[in-house]
Amino acid sequence: MGKAILIVLDSLGVGGAPDASLYNDEGSNTFGSIALACSNGDADIGRKGALKVPNLESLGIYSATRLSTGLTLPNTNSTIGSYAVAKERSKGKDTPTGHHEIVGYTNPIGWYTFPEVVPVFPEKQMDMLIQEAKVTGFLGNKHASGEDIIKEYGEAHLDSGYPIVYTSADSVFQIAAHEQGFGLDRLYETCKIAAEIFNNLRVQRIIARPFLGGNKDKFFRTKNRKDFISPPPINTLCDKVIKSGKKCFGIGKIADIFGHRGISKSISGMSDDKLFDEMLNVIEKANTGDLIFANFVEFDTLYGHRRDLPGYARALEKFDKQLPKLFSILNRDDFLLITADHGNDPSFAGTDHTREQVPVLIKKHNLINKCYGLINFSDIGCLVESFLRLEKY
Repeated sequence: MGKAILIVLDSLGVGGAPDASLYNDEGSNTFGSIALACSNGDADIGRKGALKVPNLESLGIYSATRLSTGLTLPNTNSTIGSYAVAKERSKGKDTPTGHHEIVGYTNPIGWYTFPEVVPVFPEKQMDMLIQEAKVTGFLGNKHASGEDIIKEYGEAHLDSGYPIVYTSADSVFQIAAHEQGFGLDRLYETCKIAAEIFNNLRVQRIIARPFLGGNKDKFFRTKNRKDFISPPPINTLCDKVIKSGKKCFGIGKIADIFGHRGISKSISGMSDDKLFDEMLNVIEKANTGDLIFANFVEFDTLYGHRRDLPGYARALEKFDKQLPKLFSILNRDDFLLITADHGNDPSFAGTDHTREQVPVLIKKHNLINKCYGLINFSDIGCLVESFLRLEKY
């Protein structure tokens, strides 16, 4: 037994889930749409031609897409890794729900989502937040895209000191505020208070969305985002690793996703490129039986939600070029699994996540050309748990 490396490429779905129609997501296929657009010459911005991801291809990304949807993409070579396709049983199509099911907690009930009305948040809870957080008012209070609402209300926020609040199709209450004008610590404290208030409504996430800049043309969100999430109500894969006496390293927003429970050390607050290098450093120093659990979020935040198909293609190609560095430091006993938590098809309508199945790409010495077929999200964690021999915890 060696180390386990579990990597989530945030939003890299491979085709609509069996229940996609319940989410109005029939026909969505994040990876398939990107690959087809590239092959057709429709993603030639900052790149050119067919999608070039030879390492993901060798692990089985094209085979997984074909297994998921029947779509055979042109000019693809053979798979030399082992792969599967996973479907989600939990209700929802968001990051925490996907991650929680991956490590063992299936939520068939789902979380509360806010209706498409203005104002969107209940008056009772907002009055409580104003009183307990000691703010005099809020801006926004509606469904909105994060970047758009900062441009719309950012200047008014600087003038008034009122935080900006908004939501999306997910179960989320988001607060945007200027890091310097409002203060980062004050924003975090306001979100912590909001979590205590809105958790009673079964709102899954409270997200602090700090930004900088002096006017609507120069506002930009910083890397100091912080999520306040209730951890799963059961022992997860991460908890079992800790109970076994080993370490679970969270790379990216993993610690936030699990309410900082079951995480030995967290590395976050930087670009995906830098996180990848940090992940390599952690893997090299980790011991047998440790879990390195990484989330690379920019596929979702920078390209999926923004419906930037060429940008998503560039990001995939860039990630693929980094994979040989990862492969080179794996030893014969290590276990690598690359997957996703939901979809976010950049060719699809709207700006929300898409309910999709996800690829499960496995690399381990002497494990070649094995198709695990159609599995559940929870089976992903079981594969890692079995490798780490955690059944008794």
